[in-house]
Amino acid sequence: MARDPDLDSLVQLSWRVFDVLDDTARRHELSPTQLRLLAILRDREPEMLELAAHLGLDKSSTSGLVARAEGRGLVQRVPSDSDRRRVAVRLTDAGRAQATVLEQESYAALGAIMDRLPTDQRSAFAAICRELLKRVG
Repeated sequence: MARDPDLDSLVQLSWRVFDVLDDTARRHELSPTQLRLLAILRDREPEMLELAAHLGLDKSSTSGLVARAEGRGLVQRVPSDSDRRRVAVRLTDAGRAQATVLEQESYAALGAIMDRLPTDQRSAFAAICRELLKRVG
């Protein structure tokens, strides 16, 4: 079966993006999943099941991930606004500061990759990415 060059390009770019995020996480002694956890929590305070769905993990793996981040003082468990018997997760002040640094470093490294494109191609690429993300949810 012949390899689809369009899909191959997407896969290769995905690996490059992953490498940037992995490098950023490792510099801060985090795993890529921990980096993703902090990124998710920047804009929301999900309950554990919602967080597990965002991460694509089962509940026990998510609990362990949150426990490790909690141990580092990056997140805290709080009663859910919708049901006080449920638990939501939020960034602590230290976690928010760490998330900001991670975002800045990741965006700078990814921006350096994007800057290799002429402005019109960069804008077109970004528009295609937004459209694709809308379609895949």
